[in-house]
Amino acid sequence: MSKMDDLRAMREARYEQMSARASKPPAPPARTPPVAPAKTAARQVEPVADGTDGTAPGETLCGHRAISGRTCTREQGHAAKSHRYS
Repeated sequence: MSKMDDLRAMREARYEQMSARASKPPAPPARTPPVAPAKTAARQVEPVADGTDGTAPGETLCGHRAISGRTCTREQGHAAKSHRYS
């Protein structure tokens, strides 16, 4: 058998499998019980500015979180487009 004959045989076998699969009735979807919503909501904890992290006491931080998990150290509502992470 040549390479082209092998390819033709494989293509015909795949066509037969696909046509056999298409002629079967679809299986009924599996029923899963509904999922209850979470009872406790996640609380957002704001960092407290006490002067130990380089901010003045009483100044609240932006708190924006980076993908790496670091938080922004600029003041809340800053006008700068970028965040300063530490």
